[in-house]
Amino acid sequence: MSGPNTQYDPVEVSALDPAAVDANVADALAAIEAATDLDALKAVRLAHAGDRSPLALANREIGALPPSAKAEAGRRVGEARGRVGAALRARQEALEAERDERMLVDERLDMTVVAPRRPLGARHPISTTIERVEDIFTGLGWEVAEGPEVEAEWFNFDALNFGPDHPARAMQDTFFVEPGDAGLVLRTHTSPVQMRAMLTRDLPLFIVCPGKVFRTDDLDATHTPVFHQVEGLAVAEGLTMAHLKGTLDRFAAELFGPHVTTRLRPAFFPFTEPSAEMDFQCPICLGKDPACRVCGGTGWIEWGGCGMVNRNVLSAAGVDPERFTGFAFGMGIERAIMLRHGVPDMFDIVEGDVRFSTQFGMEI
Repeated sequence: MSGPNTQYDPVEVSALDPAAVDANVADALAAIEAATDLDALKAVRLAHAGDRSPLALANREIGALPPSAKAEAGRRVGEARGRVGAALRARQEALEAERDERMLVDERLDMTVVAPRRPLGARHPISTTIERVEDIFTGLGWEVAEGPEVEAEWFNFDALNFGPDHPARAMQDTFFVEPGDAGLVLRTHTSPVQMRAMLTRDLPLFIVCPGKVFRTDDLDATHTPVFHQVEGLAVAEGLTMAHLKGTLDRFAAELFGPHVTTRLRPAFFPFTEPSAEMDFQCPICLGKDPACRVCGGTGWIEWGGCGMVNRNVLSAAGVDPERFTGFAFGMGIERAIMLRHGVPDMFDIVEGDVRFSTQFGMEI
């Protein structure tokens, strides 16, 4: 700031010269009008209305004037700064309005336009069918159990009453894990999970065991070397074949519809006695078309095996067969999909074409 100016000479205090003040205002108004966005206006504000702007410096020089000149100089500089401030506010309002209008256009979302999404995949019907089966049995109060896919030969065969010479133990049916004397196989069914459950859980026991199994079958229209099963086991006091039949009837009705009719045919399995094959009436022809391709004209479709748990199996698990009885059953997941949806060929299920999976949606 300049020293005292007792005689007020506008040349000596040039920043307060009326022409200089008017010129600063004109420069500021031109710069404000030329600002095309808010960032540019911010720079103009600092240059023409900030602490180091010409009008701010002129305002500081007022203190150097004699008392008789301060009022007139203050009025002149105040009016100039007021004009610049008003111009800045008006320009900011205009630029903000332009920005908001532009955002409404640039960021608008047309909710009526279908997004160009490329479907990346779909859940496989095997997964959704297994989940549906689990939901059915957990709704009945059962538990879901799991076990290893590489299984000890004792759990897979011996504990389930398969004799040493049983054909299922041959290389033609079973994948053995090297070395040959390791006693390990790729499980041929999920029944070992039932044995593990009886050894580790308290009775009464009600479990369902879905999972992947392996057999040395060739891939054809109805067979595959890797497939999925769901097996169930119930062990308690007083269980009979009537409980088994009622459970399977409920299972079939939940999976295939309330109209389904079932029957049991005598059969043989090492781990159940008595044993049976469960069939249900062909949903396509209802047994009225001798040329039906689904049931072969018989009117019935085989679904899986079942029976009362063999006493030897209960004893191998440390369960007293004099006190407890149990029933077990096993069905193929792929077969259920083929029967429920009319899938004619196993290749459609296993080859991994996403077009096959997408037709089932998220739940079947």
